[in-house]
Amino acid sequence: MDRLWTPHRMVYIGGQDKPVDDRSSSCPFCRIPALSDEDGLVVARGTWCFVVLNLYPYNPGHLMVCPYRHVSDYTDLTPEETDELARLSQQAMRVTRAVSGPDGFNLGMNQGAVAGAGIAAHLHQHVVPRWSGDANFLPIVAHTKAVPELLGDTRARLAAAWEAHGAPGPDPTNDDLASPGAPTLEES
Repeated sequence: MDRLWTPHRMVYIGGQDKPVDDRSSSCPFCRIPALSDEDGLVVARGTWCFVVLNLYPYNPGHLMVCPYRHVSDYTDLTPEETDELARLSQQAMRVTRAVSGPDGFNLGMNQGAVAGAGIAAHLHQHVVPRWSGDANFLPIVAHTKAVPELLGDTRARLAAAWEAHGAPGPDPTNDDLASPGAPTLEES
């Protein structure tokens, strides 16, 4: 039997980069926006949310849409965050279709550790492209997923296509929206 070695998965299995507690100071989703787009694997930035590649993707182009604010529960999002999270999820699908031509998508949020959230303290919407036959023998037999493209290359392709596909921004008709540097609900 041949072996496909995937040692990079051991950091995920071992819990590297997972928060040690629920505070924003140990949250990778709170640290990412301060990084360059390339270093943070950020594909696009909105006013209230950003789009980032999953560091441990289920499939090539596996994106996550995250609010900047450290919030865990979907019901605690502001109306502006909820709207932008939805619009960025739609945009992620449009761009991924244009760049990679998937046959479908899985969209979802795991609310709480018991529901499968790897980082339960910071809400994130998964946008996972799917292709017919993408679940081959490797995940079933070897519990391994082969991802054929480097994350940096995927990020660059998606980021380059983002603006070309009508990236949603803040609603220009709503003068009540605060600037990105405005205090969060916790600070108000």
